[in-house]
Amino acid sequence: MDNSFEQKPIPTTAWLWQAFTGIGLIALLAFHMIAQHFVAEGGIRDFAGVVELLRNPIIVVLELLFLVTVTAHALLGVRSIAFDFGLSARADKLVSWTLAVAGVLTVAYGMWLTWTITQQIP
Repeated sequence: MDNSFEQKPIPTTAWLWQAFTGIGLIALLAFHMIAQHFVAEGGIRDFAGVVELLRNPIIVVLELLFLVTVTAHALLGVRSIAFDFGLSARADKLVSWTLAVAGVLTVAYGMWLTWTITQQIP
């Protein structure tokens, strides 16, 4: 009986990207927590506070970079777990494409939402 878990792994650089995004997440999460929670009165910002914070274009860029980084890191992790099940080459490709589309849609929605919020700035 064949054991699908004994298949040889396909060489990929996805692990390297996940490591880079993990390192980036440490810095970006620290920045996000400080900017959004630790310096905010009461520990959390209301909508008006978020709009005010997003007046600074550097904050917008860093928050969008955080969005892209956390999305990539999470989806690469899901991809890695799925590949551990020893899927066929066709299923591997389908999983990769599905997660890539999910990532693009997630980032696009986050960018649209950020743009919508920044339009609230008088």
